[in-house]
Amino acid sequence: MDDKEILLTWRSGRREEAFNAIVQQYSEKLYWHVRALTNSHEDTDDLLQDIFVKIWGALPGFRGDSNLYTWIWRIATNETLNFLSRSNRRSTEGLTPEMEGKIDGDPWFNGTAVERELAKAMASLPKKQRLVFQMRYYEEMPYEDISKILKTSVGSLKASYHFAYKKIKEAVGNSLGDF
Repeated sequence: MDDKEILLTWRSGRREEAFNAIVQQYSEKLYWHVRALTNSHEDTDDLLQDIFVKIWGALPGFRGDSNLYTWIWRIATNETLNFLSRSNRRSTEGLTPEMEGKIDGDPWFNGTAVERELAKAMASLPKKQRLVFQMRYYEEMPYEDISKILKTSVGSLKASYHFAYKKIKEAVGNSLGDF
């Protein structure tokens, strides 16, 4: 079911069916979006539950001023950032020893050593650069959609991505080649 069908189903009164379609369509994508910010499987699982509860509660007020997926991403991003602020689990600047230990000791991480270094390099970025890099590079989201989610100009997002790319390239060195 695409986003238009989901909204039509919701508006026709079949709310559980529409919500189940949202969960089915977005669970995995949201998992990886949130996971890139928390670097924790357990925190991500907890946050996903909170995010879907928030979506369920806010869906009756969705006016359709944006695409459903950008609206969902905005909720997920805000909930994740609020969680990180509340829990003081990570500073907004720099890779903390706690975060580095979390990345190195994560039993759910199944990537290569280079991918682990990339995760550390991303975690060391300032919040906005990390978000923009994640959404643009990994999620292949157009700048226009990121702009709607983060309420930032496209030009500013392009600059943030450029700076993030340069920092990651410096941190990881030549092990990634020309990613």
